[in-house]
Amino acid sequence: MLTIGQFSKICMVTIKTLRHYDKIGLIHPSSVNTENGYRFYSEEQIPKMLLIKKLKYYGFSLTDINDILSDESILLTNLKKQKNVLRNSIDDTNMIIHDIEQHIQALERTGDIMSYQNNYNIKLTETDNIPVISTRQNMSIDDFGKYYGMLYKRVADENIILTGKCMAFYHDKEFNPDNSDIELALSVQDIKQADKTIPGTLCASTTHFGSYSKLSEAYGAITRWISENNCEITAPPYEIYVTSHFDKIPVEQWETQIFFPVKNA
Repeated sequence: MLTIGQFSKICMVTIKTLRHYDKIGLIHPSSVNTENGYRFYSEEQIPKMLLIKKLKYYGFSLTDINDILSDESILLTNLKKQKNVLRNSIDDTNMIIHDIEQHIQALERTGDIMSYQNNYNIKLTETDNIPVISTRQNMSIDDFGKYYGMLYKRVADENIILTGKCMAFYHDKEFNPDNSDIELALSVQDIKQADKTIPGTLCASTTHFGSYSKLSEAYGAITRWISENNCEITAPPYEIYVTSHFDKIPVEQWETQIFFPVKNA
């Protein structure tokens, strides 16, 4: 038997942590002296403690670890999921580093801490009518893949010929990434196969290159331009995804066109 201190040294875990793990049911002492409350662990518990450390190192929460220890059959699936989470985290970190580098360059060039927001060429554009198939409901940003998948299934099932425009319309008056009124659409060649036609209209538009996390900068630039040019927004803004991660290109080459239907005030 090992005292809690000995077990702590062998596994390189603090006594405070061991007591916390005991409290939440993650790993209990093998025995406790009823007279003095001293806790003892067995040598056979060392592998379990080392596994807990390893899973925590992988980024699993203590709740996740408890679930895994209760049902070892889920470990493989959870490891694969966590690997994808970490890979996505690396991609996100690389995008942030790229943005920081651009901010540094803009600041060194201009001395203006907000000059990075002035990289958008905004113009008035008369858009054409666009026949589309679409789906609209409350969804999160993470649901885009699911609902686009449903649209592309329709394309295959109904032999619909697309023209290449992949679009998203934001109907809510406020931004909520977890639950917003969003309409996703694909432009079609034959108007007879369309669910609806997006009417052509006057729009203030710009093109955004890079990750979607920076789209707000483009939206801010267009909104300021609309105000400065005495225009009024007449319909929900929408995005057309010209290129994206589906094209297997670097994130800085992702191209998104943004349109705000407007009229002269």
